[in-house]
Order: sequence, then structure tokens, then C-alpha cells
Amino acid sequence: MKKKVMIGMSGGVDSSVAAALLKEQGYDVVGVTMQIWQDGKKEENGSCCSLSAVDDARRVADKLEIPYYVLDFKESFEQKVINYFTEEYLKGRTPNPCIACNRYIKFDDFLKRALEMGMDYIATGHYASVVKKDDRYLLKRSASLNKDQTYPLYTLTQEQLAHTIFPLASYEKTKVREIAAKLGLGVATKPDSQDICFVSNHDYAGFIEKQTGVPNQHGNFIDKDGKILGRHKGIYHYTIGQRKGLGIATGKPIFVSRINAEKNEIVLGDEKDILSNSLIAGDLNFIAVDKLLEPTKATAKIRYGAKEVAVTIFPRGKDEVEVVFDQPQRAVTNGQSIVFYQNEIVLGGGIIK
Repeated sequence: MKKKVMIGMSGGVDSSVAAALLKEQGYDVVGVTMQIWQDGKKEENGSCCSLSAVDDARRVADKLEIPYYVLDFKESFEQKVINYFTEEYLKGRTPNPCIACNRYIKFDDFLKRALEMGMDYIATGHYASVVKKDDRYLLKRSASLNKDQTYPLYTLTQEQLAHTIFPLASYEKTKVREIAAKLGLGVATKPDSQDICFVSNHDYAGFIEKQTGVPNQHGNFIDKDGKILGRHKGIYHYTIGQRKGLGIATGKPIFVSRINAEKNEIVLGDEKDILSNSLIAGDLNFIAVDKLLEPTKATAKIRYGAKEVAVTIFPRGKDEVEVVFDQPQRAVTNGQSIVFYQNEIVLGGGIIK
């Protein structure tokens, strides 16, 4: 009897080819787009899971001759992703909503719904790999290192990994587009989505104001000694390490070094002021081990596009670690995730506090 797989189809080339590969491998495949756009706030920018993506995904499903559905996750998405995103910015932190979406929607709510519907697995078009070793499921980098997407998947649990398939694990992006073209899929040349799906034109501040009803709260730019340097237009316009768009002329480069939401102040400093030797991370999830019991050497990424660096991880309390860098790192940012690797395997990760 064929194993049943429900694949999340975003209307892009990756999930479309992933669905084709699953069918080719003999699975009983069902395609699904998760409805996360909010009523009255429908995005038509072609981003993942938008209304236009539904049309593309449905056409692919028809071409592949697989069942296709749109499942409603909009209430859960608003509560667990959009509200989280806005609340974090109002606290002076810089969240990663894609990680929250993976954690709470794509690999939690979606998996639960799939299992309820009699599926054996879920699948996505992520470039990553699941392997099993000594009765433990591990998350491994994809063969295409320049497309590797293990960073935003570090929150996956053993239960989720046991029921997840990443069909593109061994593929390069160029090969994926070739397969799509060979199959006659209209998405073969469709550009990759780069934006946060619920924010248009990178206007985070405008979205936060509209979503929360909280207007710009102007405050002071200060230096590390407390001297007022000028006025900022609201803390959610800024992030650690930011240099452009400050509107302050000092005759030398200055950067956002700290955001104090309680006092509505933004501290500006020199480049040396945004270098960190260490950080504290919480809200941890380890994949390769149950938990860290002793100081551990690893490599780490402090944001999605960051270069991987050598670190030592020190357990600290129930759900915290201190991470010490071999070399100081620039613009370590509260609210972003740090993800740990040991060679090709994801050790785990957490949120920078």
C-alpha cells in the first residue's frame, strides 16, 4: 500500500518539483496550499502562500494529476506569526517570522492536520535532509550548500522529523528548474520569493502601525554616555548594526548599538560598539541531542545570511546557553535565532536574548 504524503505547495518551483519527485518515487501525493493571508489583507505580490500562489499551485497539481486543496490556517498564522512579529518589534527586538511560521504552522499545525486526514508524512520544498542514526532523527544540510535551508528549520522536533520528507535534499537549484521545465511546469522560471509574505515592499514599520494601531513613538538617539544626538522616528524602524537611514550627521560612521524599548531610546556608537564576544540564547531546541550537558564546540550562524563561525556553547540553567565566539561578531541582534552545527548536522538552536 502506498504511503500517503501531503506536500505544502507555495506556488513556487521548489515545492512544485518536490511534489513531482514524490509522485515519481511512488507516494500517494496530495498537494495543499496553506491559507495564511488575512481577510481584507490579501497579498497579490506573488509571495509564498498568497492568492496568486494558489493559482500557480493548482495548475501544477492539475499537471501532475494529484489532488489539491487549500487549508485554512489564517487564524493560527495571525496569532502565532503576525502578532509575534509585531510584538517583538515593539519590544525593540528583531524577530524572524519565517522561523515562527515553520515552528508553529508548517511543521506543527500542518502536520497535525495531515495526520488527522490519514497521511503518513508531510513534505515541503526546503533544501534540507532528514537522516536517522541510532534511533534518532537528525537534520542535515542539503547537497546544495548555497541553497541550504536548515537554519530556519532548527525548531523541528523528533516527532516532526519522523513524519517529514524533504525531496530536494540532494538537488541543486539549477537541476530543480531543469526538471520543472522538462515536466512542462509553468513555474519553471518563476523567481524565488524574497519578501516576508505578509509585508509589502519591506515596509515593516507601516505594517506594524496598521496592524497594532500604535503610531510612531518618536524618541531620542543617544550615545553610550547618554548624550542626546537627535530624534528617532520609532524603535521599530531600526535594528542592531543599522547605519543607513539614521538622519544623524557626526562626521564619522555611526551604528545602532542598542535599542531600549522601555525608555524609547536608541543608542548609537562606533563599529567597535556593535562587536560582541558572546551572547545568551534561550527558547532552545536541540535536535542531535536531548540537551546540552557540558561545554560543546560547534559552528554557528547568528542570522540566516550570516557567515558560520566557531563557537563554544556553555549550558546555563534550564533553557539558556551562553555562546562564546572564537572571534568577535558584528551586530548580534536580540530576537534573531542562533543555529548550531557540527559538520553537516544541525545540533540545534535558540533565540538570542
